[in-house]
Amino acid sequence: MIKLILDRPRCEGHGLCEEVAAQLLHIDDEGYAAIDVNEISAANLAAAQAAARVCPVAALRLIEDEAP
Repeated sequence: MIKLILDRPRCEGHGLCEEVAAQLLHIDDEGYAAIDVNEISAANLAAAQAAARVCPVAALRLIEDEAP
């Protein structure tokens, strides 16, 4: 399973991730990214990769979670 992980202290609230992956995350009331879907399906993989790629401070990343 692939997970989308947010390093909240690193997030600066640019909002680019929400622009490319609004189905996976949103900008919260404080102006920072908040993940809505962290277990990424094959259908959402491209959007999750785009969100991680456009973050100017690398606050988002994808990890392979091997847990059962």
